[in-house]
Amino acid sequence: MSSHALKLAVILGSVRQGRFGPVVAQWFLGEARQHGQFDVELIDLAEAPLPLVLPSESPKAAAAYPRPAGMADLTRKLDAADVFVVVTPEYNHSFPASVKSLIDWHFTQWQAKPIGFVSYGGVAGGLRAVEQLRLVFAEMHAVTVRDTVSFHRYPELFDADGRLADPDGPNGAAKILLDQLAWWGAVLHDARLNSPYSIGV
Repeated sequence: MSSHALKLAVILGSVRQGRFGPVVAQWFLGEARQHGQFDVELIDLAEAPLPLVLPSESPKAAAAYPRPAGMADLTRKLDAADVFVVVTPEYNHSFPASVKSLIDWHFTQWQAKPIGFVSYGGVAGGLRAVEQLRLVFAEMHAVTVRDTVSFHRYPELFDADGRLADPDGPNGAAKILLDQLAWWGAVLHDARLNSPYSIGV
């Protein structure tokens, strides 16, 4: 298997005022760095230029999809990533519009790459958002891994300093997720190098 250092982009999806997302994202970043098989970077969508109005061309069809100049750095980060983890809340039984905008502005950046999810919410723990994201990323030719990390009734689980009161369960779930991403990330990285992915259009 490849000895390539996998680049993991952790995407913080919430852009809502007073959001809890940074607490969850910082916890996961610590777990990912401790895992030891990833070069980890945070992409915070609250700091990303993601206009709602899209160009007339589809990113599937356009050879050079026209994006705003301010989006170049974001697109480069997605291009460079081997693995993605989306940290998402659940809004109205779904995921934030900011995440959909990020996906819709890009296409080849997701292809033949593994994607994992860390979700948080009420009783459902954000899992309804995750299930919908699996459908969207399938259309992008991405590979979503089975296991997730989810936080049910998340405000009760973290203290004021962002630490988990009972870390054993979430830490174990994070390791399972990261192990799966490391396997898929290495396999798909080598496959993209040896046989570039094509969608046949």
